[in-house]
Amino acid sequence: MRKLLFALALFIGILPFNACEQNRIYEQNIDLPDNKWKIEDVKEYAFEIKDPSQAFDIYFNIRNLLSYEYYNLYVSQTLLGPDGNKIYTRLHEMYLMDKKTGEPLGSGTGDIFDHAVLAVKKQRFAKKGTYKIRITQYMRKNPLPGIMAVGIKVKQTE
Repeated sequence: MRKLLFALALFIGILPFNACEQNRIYEQNIDLPDNKWKIEDVKEYAFEIKDPSQAFDIYFNIRNLLSYEYYNLYVSQTLLGPDGNKIYTRLHEMYLMDKKTGEPLGSGTGDIFDHAVLAVKKQRFAKKGTYKIRITQYMRKNPLPGIMAVGIKVKQTE
């Protein structure tokens, strides 16, 4: 009986995490050489939209070192349609540290911190196909030290 209750509790505890992950249609992270992001080092991600009637949330995944010099990070995002034409370009500001205290935001241990920042909420795509997102850092320093990895996650809006 205890084993059955334990298994049931484990299943109920895991179910919400799996439900959230079922909404994810794409996620990829790319490590940066020497933990430095050059302006000319454009990261590109390609993902497929199978149901354009749905809305999607797009997150930026950032892994940084505690030694990162700034509290924020500016990135430029370009969305390309299945035909390769640009749909839009946007500038995003993300907070990696608290402005006042300098304490790192996100989750992490030691001197490495991970951030999943909602960049685009309820994005709608006009048609089925493979879309691309290009991301480049838009800070004043080149190369930008302290950024270990950059990625995106696309989830169906709940």
